[in-house]
Amino acid sequence: MKLILELSGEHPTLPFAEAECIGRIIEKGMQVAVVECDDENAAGRLAMTHCVISYLGQCPADAGRFKEMLDSLAITSDLPFACRVKKIQDTTIPESQLDLERCMGAHIRGKVSLKNPQREYRAIFSGTTCYFGEVLYKIDRGSYEYRNPMRRAFFHPGVMMPVLARTLVNIAQGRENDLLLDPFCGTGGILLEGLMLNMRTVGTDMDIAMLKGCLSNLPQTEVLKVDSTKLPITDCSVDTIATDLPYGQSVCIKAESMNALYNDSLSEMRRVLKKGRRAVVVTHIDIREIAKRHFTIVQYHEQRVHKSLTRRIMVLE
Repeated sequence: MKLILELSGEHPTLPFAEAECIGRIIEKGMQVAVVECDDENAAGRLAMTHCVISYLGQCPADAGRFKEMLDSLAITSDLPFACRVKKIQDTTIPESQLDLERCMGAHIRGKVSLKNPQREYRAIFSGTTCYFGEVLYKIDRGSYEYRNPMRRAFFHPGVMMPVLARTLVNIAQGRENDLLLDPFCGTGGILLEGLMLNMRTVGTDMDIAMLKGCLSNLPQTEVLKVDSTKLPITDCSVDTIATDLPYGQSVCIKAESMNALYNDSLSEMRRVLKKGRRAVVVTHIDIREIAKRHFTIVQYHEQRVHKSLTRRIMVLE
């Protein structure tokens, strides 16, 4: 089936990369993706998507062509419905959101209910295209705020927020019952998102205080105090890896330098990861030359956090 994903727009490339974990993207627009997907409920795991819509059609972003599409679809709703329009910043259509919603209401047969609709039809105007369908569900982004690291039993400054942690696990294409490894698990934010997707999780770290904190946050996960450059894990036994590599002078490492740590830990990740599976690795500097020694880099993203920190996100196979 075809789904229209209304994306969050908080990053230009990460929402599309995340969407690939549920199916094949067949068309992209600003803040919208059309995905071929076997299971309409699969998109519920996405962190950088706002709304999941059953695809009914698309047309140029023109009021006349929009009316023609609605007429050709000849939709009749047996339930009270509402019409909603989203105009993305780059759209070329001049008509107002309200006028376009009225147009939809006039071309769909049935009872319109703005107060208690039991069905919602949604048109997204992005660039020169209109994407149209029936809303299946909206993703509860509030659940990510509820999992804010400051709410956890153990908190440490500078940790990754849940939306990005979930996005990394999704980009790594972790599936239910897969074994997820985070070799620099810290307080366990990435592992938490894996657990919420019913994955098996294991975290390693050299900092005993972090490991104790991780266990207090996630008593159901397995953690090991080990050197990430010498993992006590069998070759080709891990389904997926997602991790935020350490940086700065205060981190607890055994390697002779940060570059040595990056090189040797990536070598270990390559050894324990199953063939054909993914590792998603976050760093504060560009280490693609190091990563190329061990993996094929299939994606690279940058996310500016603040003036002195830009996250570099590598997707490795």
